[in-house]
Amino acid sequence: VKKSTLMSCCSKYICEGCDYANQMRELEGKLQQKCPFCRKAAPKTEEEFKKRLMKRVEANDPFAMCQMGTKRCEEGDYKSAFEYYTKAAVLGNVQANYQ
Repeated sequence: VKKSTLMSCCSKYICEGCDYANQMRELEGKLQQKCPFCRKAAPKTEEEFKKRLMKRVEANDPFAMCQMGTKRCEEGDYKSAFEYYTKAAVLGNVQANYQ
C-alpha cells in the first residue's frame, strides 16, 4: 500500500490522488479538513495522530496493528513489530503476512 495514506481515525487507506482531490475540494469550498470516510476532523498534531492510532490498536483493528508494526520496525523494535504483525495477520490483515 505504497501510494496511499492511512486515516488514523478509522484505519482506512485512501490513495494519494483521492486524498489530494478531497483536500482541494475542502480548500476551495473553505471547508474544515475531515476524513472522507468517517468525516472526523483531521488530526492537528503528530501526537493526536498517534493517539488515534493507538485507540484503533486497542480496538483490535488489524490495519492499525499492521501500521503500528511498521512504525515499531522502523524504530528498530523488531520483537514488538513481530507481535503487532502477528496479531494483525490473525485478525485478517493479509498485508501483515508479508512484512
